[in-house]
Amino acid sequence: MVTMDKKSFKKAYVNKFLEMHGIELKEGTNQQKYEALGSLVRDYVTRTWLRTNKKYNKTGEKQVYYFSMEFLLGRLLGDALLNIGIRDICKEGLAELNIDLQELENLEEDQGLGNGGLGRLAACFLDSMASLNIPGHGCGIRYKYGFFEQKIIDGKQVEVSDDWLRHGNVWERRNSNKAEIVRFGGDIKVEERNGRLTFVHVNYAPVLAVPYDTPIVGYKNGIANTLRLWSAEAVSNEFDFSSFSRGDFLKAIEYKNSVESISQVLYPEDSFYEGKILRLKQQYFFVSAGIQSIIRHFKKHGGNIFELDDKISIHINDTHPTLAIPELMRILLDEEGLAWEDAWRITEKTISYTNHTILAEALEKWPIDMFKSLLPRIYMIIEEINRRYCEELWSKFPGQENKISRMAIIGNGQIRMAPLAIVGSHSINGVAKLHTEILKKKEMSDFYYLYPNKFNNKTNGITHRRWLLKSNPKLTQLLCETIGDGFIKHPLDLQNFENHLNDTSVLDRLAKIKFENKQKLAKIIFQNQNISVDPKSIFDVQVKRIHAYKRQTMNCLRIMDLYNKLIDNPNLDIHPRTFIFAGKAAPGYYLAKNTIELINNVADKINNDSRVNDKIKVVFMENYRVSLAEDIIPGTDVSEQISTTTKEASGTSNMKFMMNGAITVATLDGANIEIKDEVGDDNIIIFGLNADEVLNYYRNGGYSALEMYNNDLRIKNVLNDLINGKYHNDRDRFKSIYENLITYNDEFFVLKDFDSYLKAQDKIDKLYRNKREWQKMCGVNIAHSGIFSSDRTIEQYATGIWGSEVLYKNL
Repeated sequence: MVTMDKKSFKKAYVNKFLEMHGIELKEGTNQQKYEALGSLVRDYVTRTWLRTNKKYNKTGEKQVYYFSMEFLLGRLLGDALLNIGIRDICKEGLAELNIDLQELENLEEDQGLGNGGLGRLAACFLDSMASLNIPGHGCGIRYKYGFFEQKIIDGKQVEVSDDWLRHGNVWERRNSNKAEIVRFGGDIKVEERNGRLTFVHVNYAPVLAVPYDTPIVGYKNGIANTLRLWSAEAVSNEFDFSSFSRGDFLKAIEYKNSVESISQVLYPEDSFYEGKILRLKQQYFFVSAGIQSIIRHFKKHGGNIFELDDKISIHINDTHPTLAIPELMRILLDEEGLAWEDAWRITEKTISYTNHTILAEALEKWPIDMFKSLLPRIYMIIEEINRRYCEELWSKFPGQENKISRMAIIGNGQIRMAPLAIVGSHSINGVAKLHTEILKKKEMSDFYYLYPNKFNNKTNGITHRRWLLKSNPKLTQLLCETIGDGFIKHPLDLQNFENHLNDTSVLDRLAKIKFENKQKLAKIIFQNQNISVDPKSIFDVQVKRIHAYKRQTMNCLRIMDLYNKLIDNPNLDIHPRTFIFAGKAAPGYYLAKNTIELINNVADKINNDSRVNDKIKVVFMENYRVSLAEDIIPGTDVSEQISTTTKEASGTSNMKFMMNGAITVATLDGANIEIKDEVGDDNIIIFGLNADEVLNYYRNGGYSALEMYNNDLRIKNVLNDLINGKYHNDRDRFKSIYENLITYNDEFFVLKDFDSYLKAQDKIDKLYRNKREWQKMCGVNIAHSGIFSSDRTIEQYATGIWGSEVLYKNL
């Protein structure tokens, strides 16, 4: 926490601006003013950062390293000001200099380091680790262009590069002196030295991994941890003049370009060989650089390699960083000279794994030939891990060849990351109670039977400092005035807000805050989309990655059905509703991109129909990102969490919405179940198949989408509208959606749940008209959201998996 007064802040800021830009403050642009403010705040944070690292090195506390392909940080200026405790002083001081802090915050680019929930969860976890005094650091890739920036042109998603670094990044520090060499390709020479086999990697292609460090500031506790992101660079930046001189211009730059492509974009398209091998390169690149860096730092400060697991925890976020297991083995075996048994004991006790999905597409597999060619030594180690593991399987399951083949790390010409992650970790956790039970009883039941003590649940969480304090300051002020500010450090104290929900003045203020947030969102929609929406309407929101199992299609079909009803009966008695969508589709995922186009075409049709547009409006907000979520979530009335039951591991947007007083419409999937348990049946709207019913259909069949089509006129009408030219002159434009539902029998039970979903929406309409009861429902959701703070989640990780001490409660 930084201590200063307004006068000293103003003086420091003016001096920083002059130092950086060499002109008077009044002559500067807002971009220059933002850069000066960010640089000044970084200076304050850096002092805390240095003290924190010095403390960790001195005390030898156990360090946690969180490896993730994504860290969706959003903007950092607001977080930093809040956490070091000078936001109000900064805001007032800048105002006296005729500068609007909010305008400067809005100039900051969202860091392009993630796509969705996986990356945002990682960012929340880093925030909580710092705020709980846990020495916890992130390790990932510094993507130059991130995922992509989404444009909507003629209703379609168009991907353009997300040049988030075009103005630089004031928060990061390049540490060239801590670069590591990552080796690809080449050969392995096996030699015997002193009676021991040694493995030497030769003829490899070296890549320089350069770390860029960003401080992650704890909330008013004097702690700043580190997010280390690796950038791929050529080992030598010298131009290949000899190739150029011979006229081989492409070869002159080929090596440099191929190296730098490793850290160019998140999730390169992998439907072809080059894209697949680039993804594999990315995963080994940051894992190898990160593990090497950890070991180097550990030894530099006197660590005994045989005690590594006592001082270091490495956590892998999903299967992307699974190569941390053989890479740590490689270093322990080849560089530290440990015996296999010692290296394996240390590796297994050091590494833990979070599974985020049961979808087969996300449980990665790599072709053996590709893997062996790119990572020859790592392949040899995985082969030996698999050999020893299969010996264990044969002793446990004699004669059960099918089971052993199913569980093996290597099989059918592929290397399977999920079994490797399970075998090489001491802990495997799911991210919601239902998800963990499905892992244990169904998807990973063979492994659970083999290693029952490894499996555990850690329900996801969100950092309430960003998603409540920063995103919704007026609600935060109301909470502080009614229950005090203890919930900021102890989020379970939010429960005390329920004691105030019979106070009409509190409910009135709650309603006023929501309406003002909706007015702000309506203004943003008009500015960005040129669509006028009524803040008095129900703001009904589904914002998340576009995917068939998340069922944006079902949401769109019910809007189409409502539109049909309004055309038939313009006097239909419904409360006006504004449907808001946002989210990106993976560039190669045609069905998801087609869904975006459908939503936009439906929006265009409805929004321009004078018969209904006072009753319903449809908006698709382009380029969904953290900063946009911070605008949407506080202004939401209804949170759509409608994934097919069993498919969403947890969800975290559901938690953000409830924390901001939205009512959830949900299937009994992921953390929706635990939200229901917290708020009670009367404060959430549940619909659809349950897990047993879904799993029974998958196991035994018996579901016919065509039967649903033939027996429900509403379904028949909206599906026919997909192919009859109502929403596009080209009748085949949305045929893929139609065929996915009918021809391919509706894999995610959109039609089966449709009637139940419509009834849930009718219930919302009736509830919203009873203002007092609606406000109480909103208040109950806010009051019970504290359990979903990532502080709770991280405390459970720390005590149950990492063996770290949590000091937050003693602050």
